[in-house]
Amino acid sequence: MTGVLAAVGLLVLLALVIVWMVRPVRGAQALGGRPALPPRDRARMAEAVAAARWAPAHDEVEGQTRVLLRRSCPGLDGLPVVLEERVFATFPADDAAWEARFTEAMAGARFRCGYLNAEEGG
Repeated sequence: MTGVLAAVGLLVLLALVIVWMVRPVRGAQALGGRPALPPRDRARMAEAVAAARWAPAHDEVEGQTRVLLRRSCPGLDGLPVVLEERVFATFPADDAAWEARFTEAMAGARFRCGYLNAEEGG
């Protein structure tokens, strides 16, 4: 009977050791309970953020066309990650002069993005 209890105890101990070995590295939990990135991915993401560029964009929210300045970089999955977004201009989406206002705002946004990129580039 003692041998059976010792064998069961040994199996439980072995299972706990296996679970402990397979677990992610201690301290790998970032704030908020999400797992932290491995060091290689953190380095790649830091390089991408350092090389982030400003680009013009636009959308429509609640009947208003917004021309935006977006600072983004490629994420680890290859999709863009928006780091910062600023509203450059807004005007009604049903404005009779929408095309002219949009063209002018986008030209201004392109110029501003070029200025921001040059300013951050050195």
